[in-house]
Amino acid sequence: MRDLDYVVGKNFEMEWRFAEGRYELFPDLAAELVRLKVDVIVLGSPSAIGPVRRVTSTIPIVMGYSTDPVGNGFVASLARPGGNITGLASSADDTTPKRIELLTTVIANLSHIGVIENPAGASSRSVVTLAQEAGRNARLVVISAEAQNSQELESAFIKLTKDGVGAVLFVPDAFFFVQRERIAELALRYRLPCIFVQREYVAAGGLMSYGENLRNFYQRAASYVDKIFKGAKPADLPIQQPTKFELVINLKTAKAIGLTLPPGLLVQADELID
Repeated sequence: MRDLDYVVGKNFEMEWRFAEGRYELFPDLAAELVRLKVDVIVLGSPSAIGPVRRVTSTIPIVMGYSTDPVGNGFVASLARPGGNITGLASSADDTTPKRIELLTTVIANLSHIGVIENPAGASSRSVVTLAQEAGRNARLVVISAEAQNSQELESAFIKLTKDGVGAVLFVPDAFFFVQRERIAELALRYRLPCIFVQREYVAAGGLMSYGENLRNFYQRAASYVDKIFKGAKPADLPIQQPTKFELVINLKTAKAIGLTLPPGLLVQADELID
């Protein structure tokens, strides 16, 4: 917003609300913002879209990050959203086969792959379905595990370890994002290579990520706010998608779990964290 010449306290105000991965808080937080009569609501989690949408059909909503907003019924189409919602859409579902391909490149003779999802998350079903389909195409056994709290995260790792998986794909989720350091710790403890959508997981100690740049998404969300402040209607602002996908690898983590990465993969990486 500063890059667009907005200054907090001078020509706009920001009201921050954080659920910190607790989805049950979304309805109350949404209702509170509506009572404050804010001009725009910017959302950082796909799981917040439904609760906010249910309390207002008039206040513009900008999705800072979403997964399959058309399939989830949030907008009519990417080109013409309709209603009061616009913003950005991740390709976390469409790039799921690529993440599975990367795991098969890293893990020799990979036969079983785990998928950890938060069943309360808006991204879960579409990503898990595509993971299962991509797994079948790659002749992999895909085993799912669910986690909605810290204890269940460890239970998911224990389950997948007992099931003999050789690697884990995490479904993008706001709760998992908050718990990314915990996830990295568990992955190291159980020596399970994990792949994510966002680099923040890798910066926290995860092995590898492939997907859009989250920081870039939120920078682009600011342009929607600017346009709406200047009179544009969300219904007329097309949904934007990623313009680039980044491969990020944590070399220290690979070494800690005894993984030798193919030189060709390292050359492809956009960023190596050591």
